[in-house]
Amino acid sequence: MPSTLSFDQSRLAEELADAERAGADVLQWDVMDGAFVPNLTVGWDVIAACRQHTQVPFEAHLMIADPGRYVEQFGKAGNERLIVHVEACTHLHRVLQQIKAEGLQAGVALNPATPLEVVENVLDLVDTVLIMTVNPGFGGQHFIATMIPKIREAAAHIAERQLAVRIEVDGGITPDTIRSVYDAGARKFVAGTAVAHHPRGKAAAIAELRAALP
Repeated sequence: MPSTLSFDQSRLAEELADAERAGADVLQWDVMDGAFVPNLTVGWDVIAACRQHTQVPFEAHLMIADPGRYVEQFGKAGNERLIVHVEACTHLHRVLQQIKAEGLQAGVALNPATPLEVVENVLDLVDTVLIMTVNPGFGGQHFIATMIPKIREAAAHIAERQLAVRIEVDGGITPDTIRSVYDAGARKFVAGTAVAHHPRGKAAAIAELRAALP
């Protein structure tokens, strides 16, 4: 799942088409508001403008304060899934129910310092748990290896409850780190710098990531 954060922002339409040709399964939009995280990125208007340039599904990772205010707008922009941070939601159940009421898939994300226990009571409302393997807000950060036990714990908890939830990871994912998170239980992998800045292009980057998996 390439992150558009690392794409050339002046050529987004071309970058999205290139990612589709390279074999991306999903394209993730890192939406940052300058409040919940320090950086400021795209809004729903940019995503909507880009929707016509690729057939690849869109997922918006909302790194914004009080994301429930904007669920409808991000849904109408063309995202199939919205992921919200537990740390940003005063009423997490309500926000996830809003997302599902819009006919969208819902996900919940946890920062590295946030324990898994805080999302146990909403796992029945989501199809994705995003475990951040860096602190959100910037691309190009180093993978936090101490998140692997959290991924393993999440996988065991989901299996025990027989839930249809998949674990996604985001942050520092490269051919050198992807196998460790896969072995821990992750099945969805967001890669920004590793894909966008590969010297031989996105197709080679995605092929290398897939080759590192069993």
